[in-house]
Amino acid sequence: MDSEDGRRILDPAQDGAALKALTHPLRLTLLGLLRQHGPATASELAVRTGESSASTSYHLRVLAKYAFVAEADHRDSRERRWKAVHDMTSWSNEAMHRTPGGSVILSVLHRRQIEHLQQSLDRHEADLDSGRLGEEWQEPSGVSDSMPRLTPESLAELWEVFGAKTAELTARDAEDPRAEQVVLFTAGLPLAPDPVAGTDASAAGDAS
Repeated sequence: MDSEDGRRILDPAQDGAALKALTHPLRLTLLGLLRQHGPATASELAVRTGESSASTSYHLRVLAKYAFVAEADHRDSRERRWKAVHDMTSWSNEAMHRTPGGSVILSVLHRRQIEHLQQSLDRHEADLDSGRLGEEWQEPSGVSDSMPRLTPESLAELWEVFGAKTAELTARDAEDPRAEQVVLFTAGLPLAPDPVAGTDASAAGDAS
């Protein structure tokens, strides 16, 4: 399913194979590169990823099979260029947990995102150190690990507000030459209270 904002919304019950295809790390990397840098050939992506052209070509075809990428306009007849079909992929977490195997796929995808965070942090620091990014980016850049207490409804509202504000600012800065690609990672991960100190699972079971 496609939405008007360039987002592809996957239904775990119907798109399980497509979601599973995304769990491969190289496929996620290739899709991310096409979204970030625009159309490219398998050979160009091989150079960026350090993989062979045969490998990137194979995984691009898998992504195309599940409609994540499609052929782009070719510069000449000798090359096959690929483009991302959507700007973003999303799904319902609740639906994922209801679908057999969905929780495992969701866990893998979350961990792929954490790997992307580490890669993005490494590149960000290198870009600042080398001067590819100006000093004006030092102050607003960063990673937050705040821990507010929220209800499920408030957490859902926070996601909506964040998404709306991101879209607003992206549109505002679209024609500003100072704008740079910004990798935004957000996480809302509720945590259950810690077990009572000194009580383990077996003791709790005996007490009942």
